[in-house]
Amino acid sequence: MPYPEPLVQPMRAELTTLGVDELTDAVAVDAAMDAAEGQTTLVVINSVCGCAAANARPAVAFAKQAAVPQPDRYVTVFAGQDLEATARMREYLQGIPPSSPFMALLKDGDPVFVLERRHIEGRSASAIATDLVGAFETYCGTDATANGEAERPEPADQPDARGELPDTFRSIL
Repeated sequence: MPYPEPLVQPMRAELTTLGVDELTDAVAVDAAMDAAEGQTTLVVINSVCGCAAANARPAVAFAKQAAVPQPDRYVTVFAGQDLEATARMREYLQGIPPSSPFMALLKDGDPVFVLERRHIEGRSASAIATDLVGAFETYCGTDATANGEAERPEPADQPDARGELPDTFRSIL
């Protein structure tokens, strides 16, 4: 049974206000995955758990602010709420155990980088954002090559993941 919509709406908004496309049914997931051909896509499986609120969603915000190549698309499904969309997205992630929160960077529809709940829980938003930024540098933009090697900037050019966040985020940095 899904969580009550009033409970999850603020949690949805933390990603959608960042420009992350929300997929609420299987048809939307299929359309997004069809459109992902030839692109990079960050998939976020959102959750009501504390590690999603304190770390996962703020990490996405930090990573989006980084001055590095970004994924062509950002999409999200909400585990425990959008049951059909979440189940369909997990079909595209065959071989990866289901968890939430969860993030995967897809290139041409295939996962090239994954952060499962075990990689999120207990870590700071800035540490998770650093992982995402590293994946973006490797797999996104014109410098990314077919085998995932990318031209990396010098350390002085690395962004500080502690940028400004919307007031709705209550992250422990």
